[in-house]
Amino acid sequence: MAEHPAQRHLRILSTPRAAAFAGVLFAILFGTALYLIRSALPEGGAPGSQWVDGAAGKIKLASTLMPFSGIAFLWFIGVVRDGFGKLEDKFFSTVFIGSGILFLAMIFASSAVGAGLVASRKFVTDDAARTAVSAFGQAMLISLSNTYALRMAGVFMISLGTIWLKTRLMPTWLVIVTYLVALSLLVFADANTWVVLAFPVWVLVVSLLVLVKAGVIDLHFDDDDVRSGAVPTPDKS
Repeated sequence: MAEHPAQRHLRILSTPRAAAFAGVLFAILFGTALYLIRSALPEGGAPGSQWVDGAAGKIKLASTLMPFSGIAFLWFIGVVRDGFGKLEDKFFSTVFIGSGILFLAMIFASSAVGAGLVASRKFVTDDAARTAVSAFGQAMLISLSNTYALRMAGVFMISLGTIWLKTRLMPTWLVIVTYLVALSLLVFADANTWVVLAFPVWVLVVSLLVLVKAGVIDLHFDDDDVRSGAVPTPDKS
């Protein structure tokens, strides 16, 4: 005999408190992958330098880590959005989610280019052709990661910082740091290839604060904006 729907005990689906560890995992995996790629393709390096001193192995490892960091980042987006609760604004949330997904798309595309560079080593034997392929691949990888992905990361941070500023869900110092890091990503991304590491560090800090608010980590903060159970007052301006 089939159970009647009215007799079922439905449960409200809630976000696990420890889900914020996804941001920590993303910061570790993404930061490691970025270091491997940047060290394999040094700034100002000649085309084809990814084949020197085992650099191809670094790019291959980075391409393996990047999908898992992307999965963790999706969980991080979900955890942060869940923290908005009833204070969520559709306009800023749309920009927040859209820029986050575009960031992931650009990072995945640049990782695929890096993996393609490694794979092409087996098929391109002519030195001149290899140099041409390497130059094109390196230019595309840097363009995708620096010009596009980092800009989307900056938009992601600005929209999230604005939400925190208006709802007071996070302390003011974090909002200021968020704006400063976002500005550096938007302006200086092409000037210094290592500035991208500021993003995973920022995600790590945010994740730790979310874990504190969720009560997973007990650090005895005095700031009411960080303490678990604090009720923010939305900004109507």
